[in-house]
Amino acid sequence: MSDAREYSTEGQDRQARGGARRRAIEAYGGARDRAGDALDQSPLAALAAGLAVGAVVAAILPRTQTERRLLRPVTDRAKDTARSAVRAAKDAGRTRLDELGLTTDKGRDTVRAILDGAREAAKASADAAASSVRNRE
Repeated sequence: MSDAREYSTEGQDRQARGGARRRAIEAYGGARDRAGDALDQSPLAALAAGLAVGAVVAAILPRTQTERRLLRPVTDRAKDTARSAVRAAKDAGRTRLDELGLTTDKGRDTVRAILDGAREAAKASADAAASSVRNRE
C-alpha cells in the first residue's frame, strides 16, 4: 500500500513540475512576444529602457580591481576624445564668430545698446502715459 502511495505522490509531483514548466514556458513566450511588439513600435524607447536598466545594474554592482585595470585605458581614451571634441567645437565656434565679426567686446556693446534702448523705450512709455493722464485732468 505504501508503494502505491509513493508512486501516486511521485506522479503528482512530476505532473505538478510539468505544469509549472509549461506555465513558465508560456509566460516566457508571452513576455518575449510583448517585448518584440514594444521593440517594433518604439525601438528608441526600448533602447533607452535597456540603457537605463544597464546603468542601474552597473551602478549597483561594485567594480573589481580587474575591471578597473582593464577599463582604465578605455575610459582614459574616451575622456581624452571627449576633451578633444569639446576643444575642437569651441575653437570652431570662436573661429566662425570671428569670421562674422562677432567678438566679446562687440557682443557686450550690443547687449548694452539693447538694454539702453529698452530703458529709453520704457522711460518714453512712462512719460507718455503720465502726460496722457495729466491732459485728462
